[in-house]
Amino acid sequence: MMPHTLNEGSILVVDDETSLRETFHFFLTREGYAPVLTASGYEQALSMIRSEKIDLIISDIVLEKSSGIDLLKYVRQNNIDCPFIIITGFPDVSTAAESLRFGAFDYIVKPVEKEALLRSVRLALQQRFLEVGRRQAEEERERYRLFLDAVFKSASDGIVIIDEQQHIIKTNEAAETLFSELWPGLGIGSKLGSEVADSSFATLRDDLLRVLRTGTEVKEHRFECRTPDNNLKILSICVSPLVMDGDTLKGAVIVIRDMSQPPGTAHGIRSRFHRFVGGSLSMQALYTLIENVGRVDTTVLVTGESGTGKELAAEALHRESPRGSRPLIKVDCTAIPENLLESELFGHKKGSFTGADKDRKGLLLQADGGTLFLDEIGEISPVTQLRLLRFLQERTFYPVGSDKPIVVDTRIITATNVDLKEKVQDGSFREDLYFRLKVIDLNLPPLRKRMDDVPLLVDHFTKKYSSALEKKIHGLSDKAMSMLNSYHWPGNVRELEHLIERAVVFCQGNTITSGELPHDLTMPEFSSHDSELTAVPKSNETRNFQRAGSFDSYEQPEGEEARIIETLVKCGGNKAKAARLLGIDRSTLYRKIRDLELDLTTIALE
Repeated sequence: MMPHTLNEGSILVVDDETSLRETFHFFLTREGYAPVLTASGYEQALSMIRSEKIDLIISDIVLEKSSGIDLLKYVRQNNIDCPFIIITGFPDVSTAAESLRFGAFDYIVKPVEKEALLRSVRLALQQRFLEVGRRQAEEERERYRLFLDAVFKSASDGIVIIDEQQHIIKTNEAAETLFSELWPGLGIGSKLGSEVADSSFATLRDDLLRVLRTGTEVKEHRFECRTPDNNLKILSICVSPLVMDGDTLKGAVIVIRDMSQPPGTAHGIRSRFHRFVGGSLSMQALYTLIENVGRVDTTVLVTGESGTGKELAAEALHRESPRGSRPLIKVDCTAIPENLLESELFGHKKGSFTGADKDRKGLLLQADGGTLFLDEIGEISPVTQLRLLRFLQERTFYPVGSDKPIVVDTRIITATNVDLKEKVQDGSFREDLYFRLKVIDLNLPPLRKRMDDVPLLVDHFTKKYSSALEKKIHGLSDKAMSMLNSYHWPGNVRELEHLIERAVVFCQGNTITSGELPHDLTMPEFSSHDSELTAVPKSNETRNFQRAGSFDSYEQPEGEEARIIETLVKCGGNKAKAARLLGIDRSTLYRKIRDLELDLTTIALE
C-alpha cells in the first residue's frame, strides 16, 4: 500500500496529569497529527471512545479511581481494535506482561522522550491502517465476488468458463439452456473437443483454441447452427482470455448470445440505452453491465478514452439505481482550480479562508441521497485524495474550517481517461484510494472497436443537428459514409458528433457529401484496422494534438496557441463552445490553456 502522505488518525491521550496531557498534545499536533483528543480520567476516556472514532489510544497506567490496564481491558472486551500504548512511571515485569497480554502495542517508561513517543505513534498508526486496509480489501473482494456471482446468474447471455485443458468449469442458466437445445450432454466437466459431431460447433471450438493459444480476445463471431429438430439458430460468440495471478492465462470466458430472438425480447438487440446509441455486441454487454451495476450501491470507476461517453455511463448508472429520482451532481475535476476543489466538494465555513464570506454547502452534501460524479479523478491533489478516501471509508466529512462532521448518503462514481495504475506507481495517486474507487471497473470501448455502430451514430447525429438547425438533410452519400467507416476515430464518439455537426452546418443540399467532411478523414496517418495509431514521422507536439481529435491541419505549439485564442475570442470566452469548435474535449482545452500558460484575462473577448 502506498505510504501515507499526511499524518492521519484520531489520537486519544489519557492522563490525570494536566502537564503531561498538554505536553503530549503539543508534540503530536506539532508533528501534524489531527485530531488529538485528551481525557483526564477513565470515565471521560470511556465517553470519548463511545462517541468518537479513535485510531490510537495513549494512556498512563495510573489513573484516578482506575488504571490504564482497566481501560485497555475495556477496549479489547468491546472489540475496539485500535492500537493502545501504555505509559508508566513504575515499570515492572508483571504490569508489562499484563499490558502485552491484553494486546497493548507498546509499553513506554517515563520520562518519555519525544522521539520515542513519536516513533511508537508512527508505527502504531501504520499497523492500524495496514490492518484496516487489509480488512476493507477483504470485505470489498467478498462484496465484489457476490456481485459478480449475481451478475453471472442473472445475465441473459450464456456465460461459459473454460480451463486451460478446454474443460467447462462453470456455466450460468442461460448457457445451460442453450447447451440443452443445441448440444445435449455438454455441461460442467465436459471438454470442448472434437467429440461434438455438430460441424457448427467447430466454429466455437476454433475460436476457443485461438484464444487459449494466443491470449488474444475474439470480439464477435456470428454463425449458424441447427437444433436437433432442425430449427435454425444464429449465435454470436465472444471469447476472452481468463487471466489471473498477474499475467497468467488460466483459461477463457465464452459469452454466447442467441441472435435468433426478435428485437425487444430478453435476448434482443438494443440500439438505444438511456443516451447511448449502439447495437454492437460490446455495447450490448455494456448495457447489461450498467443495469446490473446500477442496482448495486457501490463505487464505480468508469474508464475509457476521451470521447467514449463516460458522462453518459455515469448518467445511466444513476438512472438505473434506486437513487434515480435523486440529484446527480457532475464535477469536472480539471475545470476547478486545485486550491478551490476541496472547498467545492466538502463545502466551507464562513471565514475559513480569504474570500469565504459565507457558509457554503459542498457538492457532497448537495448530492445527498443521490450520486456525485467526479470526472478526471486522476487530476485531484494528494490532500483531496486523502479527504475523499476518508469519506469513502466513513461516509462522513468535515467542511473546510469546521470541526463538526456531516453524514451524507452519497454514491460516488468517478471517471478517468488516464491509466491510474501508472499514477499509483509514480506516486501521484494513492493506491488505497485507487482500490476504493475501483470496486467496479466499467470500461467503455473506443469507437474503432465498435465500427458497426458508426451508421447508427451518424443517423442519430444527423437527425439531431438537422432538426436543431432546421435543415432537411436525409443522410450521407456512399462515399462520405465509406470515409467515416474507414477512419480510425482517435477522438471517438465525441469526434464523430462534432464532425457531423460541422457537416450539417456546411451542407447546402439534402445529402452530406464527402466535400462537407474534413480532409483529415482521407489522410493516411490513421489506420482503419483494430489497432493503435500507425506510427508517423511527426513531432510529439503534433502527434499529441492529433490524438486530441482535432479535424483541421495539425499545428506546432505557436500555431496551436493562436488558434485557441482566436476560437475563444469568437466564442466570447465560452470554453465549452470553443472546445467543441476546436474538436477537442473540454478537459483537453483546459489542459492546453494551462500548459501553454495562456493568460485569458489579457484576451479582448468580443
